Amino acid sequence: MNFQQLEYILAVDKHRHFAKAAEHCFVTQPTLSMMIQKLEEELGLKIFNREVKPVEPTKEGAEIIARAKELLTKAGLLKAYAAELKGENNGELHLGIIPTLAPYLLPLFLKSFTENHPYLKVFIKEMVTNDIIGKLKTGDLDVGLMATPLMEPQLSEQPLFYEEFYAYASSKNRLPAKKLLLPKEIDPNQLWLLEEGHCMRNQVFNLCELKKKDKKSDGLHYEAGSIETLINLVDKSHGITIVPYLATVNLTPGQVNNLHRFADPKPAREISLVTIRDFPRKKLLENLRASVLEVIPGSMQQALKKKVASIEAR
Repeated sequence: MNFQQLEYILAVDKHRHFAKAAEHCFVTQPTLSMMIQKLEEELGLKIFNREVKPVEPTKEGAEIIARAKELLTKAGLLKAYAAELKGENNGELHLGIIPTLAPYLLPLFLKSFTENHPYLKVFIKEMVTNDIIGKLKTGDLDVGLMATPLMEPQLSEQPLFYEEFYAYASSKNRLPAKKLLLPKEIDPNQLWLLEEGHCMRNQVFNLCELKKKDKKSDGLHYEAGSIETLINLVDKSHGITIVPYLATVNLTPGQVNNLHRFADPKPAREISLVTIRDFPRKKLLENLRASVLEVIPGSMQQALKKKVASIEAR
């Protein structure tokens, strides 16, 4: 048994086709098939059912594939640890970031980070929280930039900053005539929300103590895919939404007038770097952390007078 055979079975599991898997691995199909067959003979069980199209793992094969992923992930971590010991900042960094953070934070630090690491290939993908968690566990991602706490024992969280939430309301929707709001003063029937899957949706539900949105005022039911869409809905139509601080930085002066702050403790989301617990590239992680914090005001790096909204669904 060798790592090459494990990579072959993962390729077949991904593509569900021996020829496509062989092409992906840059070998001939007979070579790939022979190596997998030898592994099956060594283990004394069939990993794939070749009689169905597309090819699929057997029940036992699915278990073997899961263990193979773990072993290859560990092997990759060992290589990364060796590079860390040699002081190398090269190779690849696979970063997942939640969509409600990416368009506001990435432009602030990414250019300087990549310039400081010219030999590092950085791959970034916007993903919702559950997908980032899953891919961190499988080794498909190295780091997540996301809202926490996650309560995931396999993962390690390094809090970076605490981003305050604001209410953003149309002039047609009257909020209480006072300087600072209480979350309970938000009318749920006027509230625009992100679609299912976004952790910020759960945070807004928990912040405003909502159980289920019930739009009694009209027949319109809409869940947005981005914060920009929520802001545009308020601007062009009516209603209220909740936005994080970084999404407010580039608002026009007229839009800034639609913002309303909450009373202390101000609702906020905790943003962290998340990795698996034994992530070996400590120096690279610290460099990434320093690059982010360099563009974040010091006041946001403290949790004082802030209440972190839970990302768990009620």
